[in-house]
Amino acid sequence: MKLKETFVTHQFDDTYVIVNTEKNPFNGIINGNQTTAFIAECLKNETTKEEIIEKMADKYDAPIDIITEDVNKVIDTLKNIGAIDE
Repeated sequence: MKLKETFVTHQFDDTYVIVNTEKNPFNGIINGNQTTAFIAECLKNETTKEEIIEKMADKYDAPIDIITEDVNKVIDTLKNIGAIDE
């Protein structure tokens, strides 16, 4: 899976935003935090959910079930707005 090229990312201090440059189907901005930013950066290249979880576990000192929950939540949100190519 990969973030569609029509979705651009930008970080403002502690806020991370994902914006669709097309008008359809989603026209808006997603605000996120460091977790969202990390996942979106991973999705700029072809990857799997498992690879993202592994990368987050290597970087952050957090329980794997919390990391998995966070990854699932962000990916589900991105899928729901059509931001991911599978």
